Amino acid sequence: MEAEFGEPQWVFGMFTYDFVSPTKILCRYSQNSTWYLAWLDTSSKKLTKIAAPFTDILDIRKGKGFAAFIAGSPTQPFSLIRMESSTGKMESIRQAFEVTVDAGYLSAPTSITFPTTGGQEAHAIYYAPKNKDFAAPEGEHPPLMVISHGGPTSAALTTLRYTIQYWTSRGFAVLDVNYGGSTGYGRTYRQRLNGNWGIVDVDDCCNGALYLVEQGLADPKRLAIRGGSAGGYTTLACLTFRNDVFKAGASYYGISDLEVMVADDHKFESRYSDSLIGPYPERKDLYHDRSPINFIQNLSCPIILFQGDEDKVVLPNQSQMMFEAVRDKELPVAYLLFEGEQHGFRKAENIKRSLEAELYFYSKIFGFALADKIEPVHIENL
Repeated sequence: MEAEFGEPQWVFGMFTYDFVSPTKILCRYSQNSTWYLAWLDTSSKKLTKIAAPFTDILDIRKGKGFAAFIAGSPTQPFSLIRMESSTGKMESIRQAFEVTVDAGYLSAPTSITFPTTGGQEAHAIYYAPKNKDFAAPEGEHPPLMVISHGGPTSAALTTLRYTIQYWTSRGFAVLDVNYGGSTGYGRTYRQRLNGNWGIVDVDDCCNGALYLVEQGLADPKRLAIRGGSAGGYTTLACLTFRNDVFKAGASYYGISDLEVMVADDHKFESRYSDSLIGPYPERKDLYHDRSPINFIQNLSCPIILFQGDEDKVVLPNQSQMMFEAVRDKELPVAYLLFEGEQHGFRKAENIKRSLEAELYFYSKIFGFALADKIEPVHIENL
């Protein structure tokens, strides 16, 4: 069927289905960025969808007489769900966090499809600005935050995340892009990125932003892009190779030099870039030509960089190199290095600080006043 049943095996022990009996499989599948739960009968090959209030469903495991999985929705954070195998009755065992924010501050996701390079289409999740206490001046278009997800063959999901609502409640529109190569839209879409990392993802993020500008949903003078890890690479590549679109960007432990990444990569992903770019060193030219650090002369907008000093996946030297190059070019740039953090920030105080620092950075670049009291960030060349 026209649906996605699998996903890249990012870590060990991922299960997208499980046998609950010799002839019955509990599985999940995606259509148009929404994940569904279903029974699959191995004898009749009949697929029966299970009614459930979720839009994202992750790992599935069977137990004795029950199954368990992780699931969420735009109004419910990821939760551990237990389902009785015989009746399908579900109960939530534990949520990632309690929802304490008034719904008047929460923006609902909308799946959109937009035209992109080569006459093709790409996908994204759009969030309009929302804050029950404020309204934008009449006729004013909001600043836009484009998010390039990590992976890069992962996917943006619609489950409630305060890291997105932080921006929409402060007047930003958000476009969470599922660029070509993302999981959830079938194998052909996923394979668009084969050999084209740094091209397809960059085009789709840029074209998504321009599409919202054309629709009157974003201010072309206040377009920003952010991303972490592989999404940080796409962010830096957009700012370097398509310097006519975004006016600012934020890279979280992003890759600036693909050749350094290959040399420092950990064992689990050691040959991953072969399919995304090409074999190394045979196609060393591609790694050079798609590394933002080698084309810093093209960069023309401010950047803020965030990094953990114990990151073993994307080493701190990647952010340090980018910071020094942008600083030497005399563009506004800030760099925050967090002690004790690895690949993906885990300490609450650092997550809070990085979000506030990023907002502070945009307030100085785009010239708007802050409603929040935020500790200043030192910005070079401002």
